[in-house]
Amino acid sequence: MRPAAFRSSASWAPRALRTDAEGRLFRGINGGRPLEESTYHRVWRKAREAALTPEEFASPLARRPYDLRHAAVSTWLNAGVASTQGAEWAGHGVGVLHQIYAKCLAGQEELARERIAATLRGQ
Repeated sequence: MRPAAFRSSASWAPRALRTDAEGRLFRGINGGRPLEESTYHRVWRKAREAALTPEEFASPLARRPYDLRHAAVSTWLNAGVASTQGAEWAGHGVGVLHQIYAKCLAGQEELARERIAATLRGQ
């Protein structure tokens, strides 16, 4: 989620989860400087190893932090969140959303037909 979108939706968040003035959620301990990319990767690897089975850890499952973002947007779309809303939450346009995530929408034709029929029945 882009920092501006996170800030606007994070009034509920405890102070520890709020972003700094530059939109960063995670900050270094030395003066709040941005974390090095290698730090993210090292911590992410340790977290995956602790949370996953050895087989899952060896797989591509959540190999990068970005994979969680991709999974979240795919979940939103599969749950029926409107493309316009999903794009806003993800921080990009609807065209980009469809270009990147269209494959996760495949196979939903029957569900779409059921929704149309329910609408026409007034449900």
